[in-house]
Amino acid sequence: MKKFINDLQSVMRESIGGMVAAHPQLLRAEFEPTFIARAERATNKVALISGGGSGHEPLHAGYVGRGMLDAACAGQVFTSPTPDQMLAAAAAVHSGRGVLLIVKNYSGDLMNFQIASEMMDLENATVLVNDDVAVENSTHTTGRRGVAGTVIVEKMVGAAAEAGANLLECKAIGDRVNAATASMGVAFTSCTVPAAGRTTFDIGEDEMEVGVGIHGEPGRRREKVKPAGLIVDELLQSILADLKPAPGRELLLHVNGFGGTPLMELYLLFHNAAERLGAQGLKVVRSLVGNHTTALEMAGASLTVTLLDDELKSLWDAPVHTASLRW
Repeated sequence: MKKFINDLQSVMRESIGGMVAAHPQLLRAEFEPTFIARAERATNKVALISGGGSGHEPLHAGYVGRGMLDAACAGQVFTSPTPDQMLAAAAAVHSGRGVLLIVKNYSGDLMNFQIASEMMDLENATVLVNDDVAVENSTHTTGRRGVAGTVIVEKMVGAAAEAGANLLECKAIGDRVNAATASMGVAFTSCTVPAAGRTTFDIGEDEMEVGVGIHGEPGRRREKVKPAGLIVDELLQSILADLKPAPGRELLLHVNGFGGTPLMELYLLFHNAAERLGAQGLKVVRSLVGNHTTALEMAGASLTVTLLDDELKSLWDAPVHTASLRW
């Protein structure tokens, strides 16, 4: 295993410390229990809290800031944060208008966020993200997994909260964005969890995992690597079968890297996907390309499509200033 590590027990703490030190005007961190929050507490708005295991950076801490999250709770690599982290984060960032929890559909995350919600002495609600169309059930989830569509939900709900929407309105936006979003990915390699010291799964040099999860969970099947255009065709076929967009529908297209795929290849995938969507009478009017929901150093990528209307376009276009997104 070759990684930039001093000590296995300190990887998460040192990484969080580095992020905060690099963006002191945006972020602050607490470690007992661990959470990352806005450097300055926002006032008179619904507080948005998300989180999950480390190793998916910039999700979630990279999206703490104006126009997105108020706090993010980080667990150890690929391990859910604990309820005490969420309770501490909520106490630190709420401003009297309630707390919205944004949770990816993984069993550990779902259980611990639910416990925190029940223990929280604050008005709260939850948005469950389950955008992955690759599988309906796995050993990690009940139903579909939450993957790269989480960034889309956090951005649009964050804009609504920043504009003054109340708790129920923010939850309704989050649920609507999630329902309008579908994702699917492929992986060429596995990743190495530092504590394990070896790759999560073995895969041949000429193979790819179709429908892989963001922790390296298996997808629909394993097959030989194909040209990028054919991979895009397969991913879009499943995504569009799920969303069933009408001809002429406007879309947001997100091409997400899993950590080990260069931008040159991600933009090539965007070119192929946008071309194919256009050929089907669909209009890509918003975009996001890059490594946003990663699986450590795994090579691969996912496509995410969100159906847009005027309100969602406005929320996407709203100002945002975080460590990993700014416009």
